[in-house]
Amino acid sequence: MKKKSKKINKYKYLETKNVKIDKIIEKRYKILIVIIILIMSILITKLILIQVFDHEKYEKDLEKMTHKVFYSGSTPRGRIYDRNGNVLVDNVALKTIYYKKPNHIRTSEEINTAYKVANYIEVNYSKLNDYSIRQFWVENNPSKARKKITDEELQQLKERKITNNDIYKYKIERVTEEELNEFTELDKEAAYIYYLMNKGYSYAEKVIKNVDVTEEEYATIAEHLDELPGVDIKLDWERYYPYEDTLKTIFGTVSTSENGLPLELKDYYLEKGYSLTDRVGTSYLEYQYEEYLKGKKAMYELLDDGSYKLVEEGIRGNDLVLTIDINLQLEVDKILSEELLATQNEPNTQYFDKSFVIITNPQTGEILAMSGKKIIKQDNGEYKVVDYTPGVITTSVTPGSVVKGASHIVGYNTGALKIGERRNDACIKIAATPLKCSLYEYGNIDDLQALKYSSNTYQFHTAMKVGKANYVYDGPLVIDKEAFNTYRNTFKQFGLGTKTEIDLPNEALGYIGNNTLSGYLLDFAIGQYDTYTPIELSQYISTIAANGKRMKPHILKEVYSSNVSESLTKSIYKFEPVVLNEVETDQIYMDRVHEGFKQVLGPGGTGNNYIDASHNPAGKTGTSQSFIDTDGDGKIDTETITTNFVGYAPFDNPTVSFAIISPDVAVADAQENQISKVNKRITQKVSQKYFEIYK
Repeated sequence: MKKKSKKINKYKYLETKNVKIDKIIEKRYKILIVIIILIMSILITKLILIQVFDHEKYEKDLEKMTHKVFYSGSTPRGRIYDRNGNVLVDNVALKTIYYKKPNHIRTSEEINTAYKVANYIEVNYSKLNDYSIRQFWVENNPSKARKKITDEELQQLKERKITNNDIYKYKIERVTEEELNEFTELDKEAAYIYYLMNKGYSYAEKVIKNVDVTEEEYATIAEHLDELPGVDIKLDWERYYPYEDTLKTIFGTVSTSENGLPLELKDYYLEKGYSLTDRVGTSYLEYQYEEYLKGKKAMYELLDDGSYKLVEEGIRGNDLVLTIDINLQLEVDKILSEELLATQNEPNTQYFDKSFVIITNPQTGEILAMSGKKIIKQDNGEYKVVDYTPGVITTSVTPGSVVKGASHIVGYNTGALKIGERRNDACIKIAATPLKCSLYEYGNIDDLQALKYSSNTYQFHTAMKVGKANYVYDGPLVIDKEAFNTYRNTFKQFGLGTKTEIDLPNEALGYIGNNTLSGYLLDFAIGQYDTYTPIELSQYISTIAANGKRMKPHILKEVYSSNVSESLTKSIYKFEPVVLNEVETDQIYMDRVHEGFKQVLGPGGTGNNYIDASHNPAGKTGTSQSFIDTDGDGKIDTETITTNFVGYAPFDNPTVSFAIISPDVAVADAQENQISKVNKRITQKVSQKYFEIYK
């Protein structure tokens, strides 16, 4: 039976289909409306943010895009004063002729300018090298230079087998000696000026002359500026030192306007927002306090017609006031210089060439005077004294017995030494080693006398107890190696074997031994193993004087903002004393060291008469064996004797501490009476001068 086919209503189908399409369109339209509303909402919100909330920001951005500003060359730095207001470092005006390359200037115009400037001023062209003078010939003779290139080379250039740089190099190389010999003095001066005009970055100011610029030269250039595009004049500055070389090495150096940022410090200063052409401090105080000393450059706006207007005045840098007393400093320098020269006539002093003095307020860490002097024998046989003050923080010396105050504290703290403990000051003997003795045998002495007479064996017995050793005369000595750490940890609390944190860059540390043989512990206890810098020894004695407070030593006292009146009126920073740590010990032990140090400078003590007794001083002497390299081959070859002194006054309320260090004052085999007393003489004279000034 045949099925009936179902008849589809064509119109009804189309109507249904159209209804579905309308619904889809309507749905999509609604989605589109929502998207448009969202977009409009975002745009309106953004517009509100721009017009209302961020209006000021975008105005500034627009101003930056439409207004070009530039800055002047570096402004004068701040002055440096001593604690009493005496100017130590100042600025002096420097007449400067310079060049700043104008936009779109042609080489021929620059050469023409160079010749005109050469006619107006004198320049020393001795630094002009062969390449630069050949380059000037090529630039000054373009048609002749072109003829030095062959047709074949021009074809290679066209075929890109060689570059324009290659062509230029060929021109330079092919300038003949005959052609160069045709240059007159004026040509060479112009060549050098042209070299200076194009040296370094194109946008930078190039100094043409700023040394020995005469009034006539300065005025002549000023009169002809309209015919010298890019050339201008200004008053630059350079550092001036009223006290000449005194402390000049510690003040540090400043880069030149010609060189700008030094290569080794370029990245450091660029990260701080400096320009490549800025003048900056490159060493010591100028570097350490660059943030204060740098001036603020004048800002100019470049106008559409190429002229410019001043937007903000430049300001000189802030002024530093140091803790240094220049009058005391000058006296210390003089004493050191005189003693170094005088000692050259004494026997056994052939290796003695330097001494150091540091005078400090132990309660605050302020350094009142700091000096290092070195003597040099010149080719003509005469001696010359030069400044060596940076050696205060970089030179390491063997301290000798001056450290015995810290060694006593190690003994007291560990129980290896008792207050009033008496010991026989006889030599000790370790198997297979020489006798270890004091300078003299002092008999049965206590802990105070051990300091007074500077007994070595007294310290040896303390060290052996700290190291838990069982001492037998001429027997082997076995110690607990942890004793080295015990000693060094306490010594660091006094500033020995750790950086003092003085406010100068490049502070160094002395040698820290790594051999833990038993005998070296005994040597350590008497200052014959590790070495320290003079500033470490200064901090050590200041810590004792301050009753165990280790103060941060510093040279900066205060900073004042610069002003028109050139006076110190507004303080913007004051260095407050910093306690780095306090020595971990009982007060009774520190008092015992004070008393022992007082006896050192009393009758019969090793430091008797080092400082006048009327000032109630205390301190410690030290004589040590040192080792030096005498022939410069990097190997230690000679044993010498170093003498040191550290002290303070008055004993009951110290206001000053002294550290006087004289390395290598004698050869090692010299008899006691043949060892120069130069360190004692320096101490006597320096302390006397201090008390004359600070009565």
